[in-house]
Amino acid sequence: METIVVGGGAIGLGIAWRLSQRGRDVLVLERAEPGSGASYHAAGMLAPITEATFGEDALLRLNLTSAAAYPAFLRDLAAATGRSLQSGAPGTLFVALDRDQLEALERLYEFQRGLGLAVEWLRGSRCRELEPALHPAVRAGIGAAEKEVDPRSLTAALGCAVAAAGGRVRSGAEVARLLWTGGHITGVALTTGEEIAAPSVVLAAGCWSGGIAGVPKEVADAVRPVKGQILRLRPRAGEALPIGHLLRTEEVYLVPRSSPARGDEIVVGATVEEQGFDTSLTGGGVYELLRAAIEVVPGVREMKLAEASAGLRPGSRDNAPLLGPLSDPPFGPLSGGWGAAGLVVATGHHRNGILLTPVTADAIASVVCEGVVPEAIAPFRPDRFARACC
Repeated sequence: METIVVGGGAIGLGIAWRLSQRGRDVLVLERAEPGSGASYHAAGMLAPITEATFGEDALLRLNLTSAAAYPAFLRDLAAATGRSLQSGAPGTLFVALDRDQLEALERLYEFQRGLGLAVEWLRGSRCRELEPALHPAVRAGIGAAEKEVDPRSLTAALGCAVAAAGGRVRSGAEVARLLWTGGHITGVALTTGEEIAAPSVVLAAGCWSGGIAGVPKEVADAVRPVKGQILRLRPRAGEALPIGHLLRTEEVYLVPRSSPARGDEIVVGATVEEQGFDTSLTGGGVYELLRAAIEVVPGVREMKLAEASAGLRPGSRDNAPLLGPLSDPPFGPLSGGWGAAGLVVATGHHRNGILLTPVTADAIASVVCEGVVPEAIAPFRPDRFARACC
């Protein structure tokens, strides 16, 4: 065994696939079922432009890089598995319903334009031409050419791709601790007591990463769970989805999707709650999501509430991921330990795990196989918070 990937979500499976394609002997260890964690609850918006936030320029660049890589990534995945996951969404509309939202939207538009992002200002009437089901009160919107992907279909396809490339995935294999000898990683121990040897380990366990014994303190302290409640609505028999674009307001997003497995649906999300590892649904959370969705698209009131769930995003102190080794380059391929000893980190993706899957998978594969930290992930080194304190 050359590399163990701890965590079988979109990030972990994507990394394992790219490593297996390079001939690496890879084992994915997933505490539950692959794709059953944050990836299962995610909406799958590939929206780096409308997610752009003041003060997160480096994260925006990473998001844009990954969004640009998605078409080729999905083509590769389709070639490996026969599963096509290309999005049919015509783009995103970020709309404002009242004066306060309009003023905030104008500031966001100027910010986006200042960054050179491809956005279009749309009058309310034009927004309703594009999406007639929008509430008549919509005053304006920002249009962006963004897509979506079904996270559940993505993780299923990635699991098949790992197997097709020669990798292995174990379900119900919860890692209790990392094993170290003389400053070098030697494998992992499961909660059952089983030990599995490997000279390199990729930590991609999401919000659970910090609870694994032997994870360096600077990483363990930087990752926390961020709860998100999310809904899935389905049209009544014989009815079409009321919208085609991805829709956003300050309070909610709506992602229309046609899934071969589940049919047509609109994903409505999501709350952002600091509640530790609690995954309970609350009446207030579900109510606020439905209220905000109905305010922008009144027709969703008549749709069936097919699913309500809550997942745990892996948050970090600056909302950006922790990516790469803990040591400084240069170093060689991870065949026998180096620097911080064979451990590579890929966690803390917060709201952007699905979006960042392609760039993370390719970058971490380069770190493991070639000892190279790609420039794209250099600002996101996993020990940056510890360094900032010194």
